[in-house]
Amino acid sequence: MKVSLTPSASGSSSAMNMIAALLEQRAGQQIAANRAWRIETALKPLLRTRGLKTLDELVAQLIASRTGELGDQVVDALLNQETSFFRDAAVLDMVAEAARALQAANPDRRLRIWSAGCSTGQEPLSLAMLLAEKGMMDGALAPEIVATDISPAALSRARAGRYSQFEIQRGLPVRRMMQWFDSTGGDWVAKPELVRRIQFRQHNLTADCAPPGRFDMILCRNVMLYFSTAVRRQVFDILSSAVRPGALLVLGAGETVIDLTEHFSPSPAFRGFYAAAQPDAPPLATGTH
Repeated sequence: MKVSLTPSASGSSSAMNMIAALLEQRAGQQIAANRAWRIETALKPLLRTRGLKTLDELVAQLIASRTGELGDQVVDALLNQETSFFRDAAVLDMVAEAARALQAANPDRRLRIWSAGCSTGQEPLSLAMLLAEKGMMDGALAPEIVATDISPAALSRARAGRYSQFEIQRGLPVRRMMQWFDSTGGDWVAKPELVRRIQFRQHNLTADCAPPGRFDMILCRNVMLYFSTAVRRQVFDILSSAVRPGALLVLGAGETVIDLTEHFSPSPAFRGFYAAAQPDAPPLATGTH
């Protein structure tokens, strides 16, 4: 549903709406009318870099641009990259427990996990730390973690594994910080042995085919919130094409599959997770939840 945004101090309503439409077209994300302030705030650095004063001037350059590079920069600036280490730690603990159950059920096969919408990398790095602490990341059958995001800038930071003092303190206990990161020039850099356990790839959830192969678990947390109902259904179809029967899907606390897809249903073994449709099969062994 198209939302008409009101003018801001630095741009007309038509400029705001065109920029919001560009974000929805490229990334599937919508900006609600009560959050239109994000457009102006997020694009201020880009305006300064290009020597522009208003969003109308930026839109004029977008219309005149023939390469699409400026549009990519606008979209990248508008993407919500809110994340932190061990965000919703109890959920990640259950993810690790589910990974152990899946691995136990398939001892001769390498477990594959997809962190979709990984932003600057804190989620997959947190997961790699957890699995390593549980002794699951050693040997030829160590789980494969694929982490994807639409933003080249976010992925560049994720691959570098470099975080500010503020970012490193958000959810990361001191013990893990000292074990897995090195202090460098006021920032903290993830040790190479941690970063290389993750394959970072650029991927647009609303437009691209899923990464190759089949996954045993997909984390797609707090991504669907910004999509319309139609786009959510489309994304669930893409996710369902990438999973093995019985695989687990992990969404954010405010997200659900109910009335959006028949490919996933609530997991009987792991409360709050969703299981991919499968032929009749025994449930995973698990503890009490």
